[in-house]
Amino acid sequence: MPDDKPEKIGKMRAGDVIHLTAAASVQFLRPIFVRVIRELPERHTYHGWVWVEGYQLNAAGDAVAHRELYVMRAGVRLQPLPITPTRPARRRRRPVRVG
Repeated sequence: MPDDKPEKIGKMRAGDVIHLTAAASVQFLRPIFVRVIRELPERHTYHGWVWVEGYQLNAAGDAVAHRELYVMRAGVRLQPLPITPTRPARRRRRPVRVG
């Protein structure tokens, strides 16, 4: 039986990829992946909560939105690199010349 005990994480550093679910905040009922830019220490928070600045990642691991997120540190999960896509990224198709 796997150990489902949450891993205690320290200060998040630039480049860390984190997985945010409802355990981190109710706003993440649909889980997202975020590449951390930095923690925002200058903002006042409640004990156990933290502001994080980062880029939300799509299924291919590409940055799609810049976000500032308020999360419960105990609910944040570090994602080992590289991220494996859950579905293939969409590719733009080039026009085909006929004739």
